[in-house]
Amino acid sequence: MTTDGLPQAVADFFEATNADDRDRFLAAFADDAVLDDWGHLYAGKDAIAGWNETDNMGVSSHIDVTGFEQRDGSYVVSIQVTGNGYNGGGSMTFTLDGDRIARVVIAG
Repeated sequence: MTTDGLPQAVADFFEATNADDRDRFLAAFADDAVLDDWGHLYAGKDAIAGWNETDNMGVSSHIDVTGFEQRDGSYVVSIQVTGNGYNGGGSMTFTLDGDRIARVVIAG
């Protein structure tokens, strides 16, 4: 499955990760965005950039979107991850603020 049908910022999250494009990745987020990785919170672009280096692009993650649905104003995206860090399936829930990501919740 592709990122077709997802809001541009959410598509950019995945496409930038897979292309190792750090600038495009961070541009998808609102300045005060929060990323919740299994209860570990990263608040603001600087913290999210740090997470990106330790848990995403910095470990050569490749994320395939396997499906998604809109639920309660958010986008719940099913994923499959490969790379030198976490490998496996899961889901990510994206909440937007305008055309940028306000919150990401990563769970199994």
